[in-house]
Amino acid sequence: MLHWLIIVGTIYVAILFFLSWRSRKKIKSNEDFMMAGSNIGLVLGFMTFAATLFSTFTLMGMPDFSRTHGVGAWIFLAFSDAGMVFLIVWFGYHLRKQVAKSGFKGMSGLLQNRYQNKWAGYIYFLAVFIFLVPYVAIQIRGVAIFLEQAFPSALPAWAWSLMIVVIMLLYSEFGGLKAIIYADFMQGTMLLIVVWVIALTCLNHIGGWTEMFSQVENTDPKLLSTPGPNSLLSAQFLIASFLAILMIPVTQPQLSTRLVIMKSTKKMHRMAVAVGTFAMLVIFPTVIIGLYGAIKYADASTADFLGNVLIRDQVEFIAAAAIIGLFAAAMSTSDSQLFALGNELRGLLGHKGSDSLTPIRIAIISFALAALVFSLVSSDQLVLLARTSFAGTAMMGPLVILAILSKKPQGWFMILMSGLGLAAFVLSEAGVLPKFLGTVRMDLFLMIVLAVCGMGNYLLKK
Repeated sequence: MLHWLIIVGTIYVAILFFLSWRSRKKIKSNEDFMMAGSNIGLVLGFMTFAATLFSTFTLMGMPDFSRTHGVGAWIFLAFSDAGMVFLIVWFGYHLRKQVAKSGFKGMSGLLQNRYQNKWAGYIYFLAVFIFLVPYVAIQIRGVAIFLEQAFPSALPAWAWSLMIVVIMLLYSEFGGLKAIIYADFMQGTMLLIVVWVIALTCLNHIGGWTEMFSQVENTDPKLLSTPGPNSLLSAQFLIASFLAILMIPVTQPQLSTRLVIMKSTKKMHRMAVAVGTFAMLVIFPTVIIGLYGAIKYADASTADFLGNVLIRDQVEFIAAAAIIGLFAAAMSTSDSQLFALGNELRGLLGHKGSDSLTPIRIAIISFALAALVFSLVSSDQLVLLARTSFAGTAMMGPLVILAILSKKPQGWFMILMSGLGLAAFVLSEAGVLPKFLGTVRMDLFLMIVLAVCGMGNYLLKK
């Protein structure tokens, strides 16, 4: 496989840096560097949104999650992503209306402007920093442990992690957001092709669709229903996950930025439909791969399972493409999120952030180093860590939506409640506060309370 890996990897990196150089030539201002000229068309728009959304955890985390928890994984992600498409259309329309009036230098800057209060931006930035840096870390961690498994005598996991971060910073710092968008296009295309080829290979190994379900039932019938063998996929978990995923385009700045930089609202609407289609196409085969793993590698560790299903059970060229695809996915999602954090800081800095990109570049490098350190100590449970990231940033959903919909500043109340909600969620995840209030999950409880507070605040101020 090594010669295929060298060929595919060399071609990928060469194209990546060529596109970064090409993007660099078109940068005429700081705004072009940070916002890619704000004229992204349909195809690039949908691919960059989809590739940023579906990352390492899709090809690594979701198969392992399905192997462990069964077909409920489809409800967990596919149904939630379908609902998210409708929110993209609605939220994107209102967000672009506000941006047309006041400009856009990150959601933090927009919140400060809408609330006429700096703390609105600070609370939001704190939330995305707390949860996006670990999310970047799990992308890096996931690929690093996979590469260590694939090439045990080559490099340790920390060295693979460092390599990913260095390459990612080089092309993103050189070519800006447009270079990242081109990388997203490559990654999304490769991810979709590779995941289907692997899924079809798995189906062929076990004798087809019907035989797969028969063997899964013989292995563990609980894999074919919720809440699954480990009772994780309960009704409350699925509802809370649905709400958290629904809020992703609202609260995660790398995605809200992509709604803003679309060439027109019409193209943004079409992009949302395309993202929904991509979601169905990319999630479905991961369930097949996971159920194949439940049959063949039920007792294997995560690293062993992924090493077998993505490398050893595949022909050499597909195995090499899977490795490069994972490498690309880790960089694509990570650089988008780190770049978005830099843009959020630019909004908080105001004129200082607009006059010079040096503080922003330094901040992005600092965020990357923080993610690198976190990746060395994080868990291997990629999907659950990703889900925690979605839920944590979802605490800012009512704060953002209230700002977008309201026609005048909404006062201190929602800022205060959002800060308290964020603190409660962090303390709950850290084990200081309980994860259940009675029989209700803490994250679901906080989402409901913040939604009610936001609605009440809107009605009173209206």
